[in-house]
Amino acid sequence: MTRDAAWTRFDLTAAQAAESRIVDQFAADPDRLDRMSVEAAGLYVDLSKQSWTRAAFDACLDLARACDVEGRRDALFAGEAVNLTEGRAVLHPALRAARGADFKALGEPVSAEVDAVRTEMKTYADAVRSGAETAAAGKRFQAIVHVGIGGSDLGPRLVWDALRPLDPAIDLRFVANIDPRDMAEALTGLDPETTLVVVVSKTFTTQETLANAEAAKAWLAAALPADGLARHFIGVTAAPDKARAFGCGRTFAFRDWVGGRYSLWSAVSLSCAIALGWEAFEQMLAGAAAMDDHFVAAPLEKNAPVLMALAQVFNVDGLDRRARTVAPYAHALRRLPSFLQQLEMESNGKRVHRDGSPVTRQTCPVVFGEPGTNGQHAFFQQIHQGPQVVPAEFVIVARTHQDAPEAPLWSNALAQAQALMLGKSAETAETEGLAQGLSTEEAKRLSTHRTFTGNRPSTAIVMERLTPWTLGALIALYEHKTFVEGVIWDINSFDQWGVELGKVLAKAILKDVHDGGPSADLDPSTAALMTRLMR
Repeated sequence: MTRDAAWTRFDLTAAQAAESRIVDQFAADPDRLDRMSVEAAGLYVDLSKQSWTRAAFDACLDLARACDVEGRRDALFAGEAVNLTEGRAVLHPALRAARGADFKALGEPVSAEVDAVRTEMKTYADAVRSGAETAAAGKRFQAIVHVGIGGSDLGPRLVWDALRPLDPAIDLRFVANIDPRDMAEALTGLDPETTLVVVVSKTFTTQETLANAEAAKAWLAAALPADGLARHFIGVTAAPDKARAFGCGRTFAFRDWVGGRYSLWSAVSLSCAIALGWEAFEQMLAGAAAMDDHFVAAPLEKNAPVLMALAQVFNVDGLDRRARTVAPYAHALRRLPSFLQQLEMESNGKRVHRDGSPVTRQTCPVVFGEPGTNGQHAFFQQIHQGPQVVPAEFVIVARTHQDAPEAPLWSNALAQAQALMLGKSAETAETEGLAQGLSTEEAKRLSTHRTFTGNRPSTAIVMERLTPWTLGALIALYEHKTFVEGVIWDINSFDQWGVELGKVLAKAILKDVHDGGPSADLDPSTAALMTRLMR
């Protein structure tokens, strides 16, 4: 089937599915749950509450085949230049592969280098944790300040929040915002004599990161002997020469085939490897590698990343649903929505195809979310009764803290998904009003306010516990989902030119500030705002 023919069938079945109700599809297709759910790398993914009918589900699979998802997947794992606008391979799976793997980037073997950096990271992490690697004054390091932004911040921050012990032996804090308040909060209560600063920047030219790094370096320099500063100031970068010139006493490298939002598997997460311990970091790599194996080997109809991607494409392009909410029912995963905003919206927020021609369909939806029970008291009102349908994703952890299942927590997730699907009719709402003692007239009047249309889709991702393994598998699941969506939309998921323009203009505006005011070619609004802010 050609791509055009597959899209035509996709559109037809989507139009038909729009006229049906999700709950009715379970009776129409008794095998629906089995067909639309899959277990992979310790995760259970249930897509049976999505809006597709069986015919639409099959049409989505045909679309994936017509778009050559399997061939493009193989090209990614083979290290071909899938990031075509920058001529780069995209090989984050190489970073979590077992030692002795044989990944190549554009034909160049890279696995030996990955293994070497991993060994270097382990040696250093173990030494800091054991006290063999000491601070300048011979004291043990008790805190780490991780300085980065974007992919150099969101991934490690998610990992730390998800896996941190309640009383960590090493306090790990993050600084990303160029607002000095962020750095001030991170440094408050820390002793520079026992603090390690890890600066993470792929190019070591990122304005925000370098400004924060300068502030952290000055804080250290004010308290440490000049010859001891380097022991406290570490760089993680693809430009080690620039990091050393900046003052980093030691650097850990990663290559340009590691995209920022896919980089947490590399030395970018050195801070987490130290603070959590190497075993936890290695288990996270292993969980991600298990999801890689599933993605490569599983047939499309039972491939978790592929099915999740198809569900999103079906909602966005089949049913014109341009937002998606992610609700993790686990406090430790509270940063997952923020991480996914960058992963998905920076990857697939594109307006042209790979050949440069304008897209003719929608691409990435707006992604937002909050921890589940918090979100229920915030934006869930809109997703239940608002006029636009917002597909929901529930990430559910059976045991979040103690040994017993957290039923009061996950029962809310199940109830929300059920309520989105079933809704409540006006008749039921009126009957409930009468049972509450309302008059017939009042019960009828209020029933319209208490009615839920239902038929709103959701996906459930379930794990027994949040462990380093399952966290690694979960993140890799979303990475591959994002890639598959890019294949189907025929866009490049691995560049981010939209980030660059603002950076360039910010430097020009800052130059104007240093020169005393707006330049003549600045637009009136920006010039007026600059003048006001310079008062």
